[in-house]
Amino acid sequence: MTTDPLAELRDWHLPDPVSWWPPAPGWWIVAAGVLIALALVVHLWLRRRGRISFRRAARRELERLGRKLATDGDRRRYLAELSRLLRRLALARYPRDQVAGLTGDDWLTFLDATGGAGDFSDGVGRVLIESAYRPADQIDFDPERIATLVVQWIEFNATLRGER
Repeated sequence: MTTDPLAELRDWHLPDPVSWWPPAPGWWIVAAGVLIALALVVHLWLRRRGRISFRRAARRELERLGRKLATDGDRRRYLAELSRLLRRLALARYPRDQVAGLTGDDWLTFLDATGGAGDFSDGVGRVLIESAYRPADQIDFDPERIATLVVQWIEFNATLRGER
């Protein structure tokens, strides 16, 4: 009598489920690529935000100075603080040895060369150095024109920094 050879076989069974860990090498490569891309995007975003904040902070300070001039009317202080603002911005943008020692006409020439287009030395910006030597009641200038010149200088330098 012959026995059925199929009767000795075991019943069929499912394979073990595929584990999610550890991932295949291809997934490691994809994860590394995503992390690198994310780090690059964050880096570029932070750089752009820093550039924009240069312009935004300068404009905010300029507006604060304008409000202070409107309330107290101290024209000499307004011009001194405006000059300090320009110097701080120049020190942030240009090498210290190129900016720190500049005074008088050299300072105005620097401002013209870096975005003033001649309006500091030969225009309304001249009051920045002349106001220090005049009595307070003889300081005459148009605050809007000088503020516009400063904004022009800020915008020019913001463009050089790669801001839009």
